[in-house]
Amino acid sequence: MTGLDAGPQTAADLLSTHARSAIVGEVMPSERPGFADLLDLMLPRDCAGCRAPGRTLCPTCRTTLTRRPFAHRPTPCPPGLPPLLAAAAYDGVVREVLLAHKEHGRLALAGPLGTALAAAVRAAGELSPRTVLVPVPSAPAAVRARGHDHARRLTAAAARRLRVRSAPLLVGVRGRADQSELDIAGRAANLAGALRARGPLGGLPVVVVDDLVTTGATLAEACRALREAGADVHAAAVIAATRRRVGVTRMEGPIVER
Repeated sequence: MTGLDAGPQTAADLLSTHARSAIVGEVMPSERPGFADLLDLMLPRDCAGCRAPGRTLCPTCRTTLTRRPFAHRPTPCPPGLPPLLAAAAYDGVVREVLLAHKEHGRLALAGPLGTALAAAVRAAGELSPRTVLVPVPSAPAAVRARGHDHARRLTAAAARRLRVRSAPLLVGVRGRADQSELDIAGRAANLAGALRARGPLGGLPVVVVDDLVTTGATLAEACRALREAGADVHAAAVIAATRRRVGVTRMEGPIVER
């Protein structure tokens, strides 16, 4: 069982499985060192960020994903949202790369996107050896339509870089409407009570992660469900935050991947 396969398991089962994966350094083929470069040689593709020929992600666009993370608060900020860090603003190259991975199946992008997410998590504060990264769950219908679970893949990639565990500890308990056309109040109502933890979490330190934050309603609901199960929610982290609700505090200097 890999870090991307999980049926109807308990939280304890998932944590045990994902702990073993973290220890042995299990990786998806598309994320192994040099694998993306080999694919670029065998099957040349345009850069996902700028369409330049020859590389999955050109050096210039890769740099866009490795700027310093920033603290972010949506306006208005939903109740229960913990400190939130974002790796980048959701526009331009960052938007194109996220969509290429999420909607167009360019899975080799999980490596650089996972690095960006790991930087945002690291900026949220010191991680304990027990810390678990918990992805916001995607709707099952969306996962089937895309052919992969982008959130879990990116979370696993970030966890490997941070040498901590990741586990899909949240599940949906009811259907959720498409949020793209909903306003802030509509999103909050759509998500209220929509998630639950797979089991009791007994003070487990967690960081909730997602690819994108807009209003913060989804992250706030995920945090509520985890706290209700007894988790200690330290922070939330995302790859990108939408500009229209960005309130940022920039951090200076380049990211150093570890």
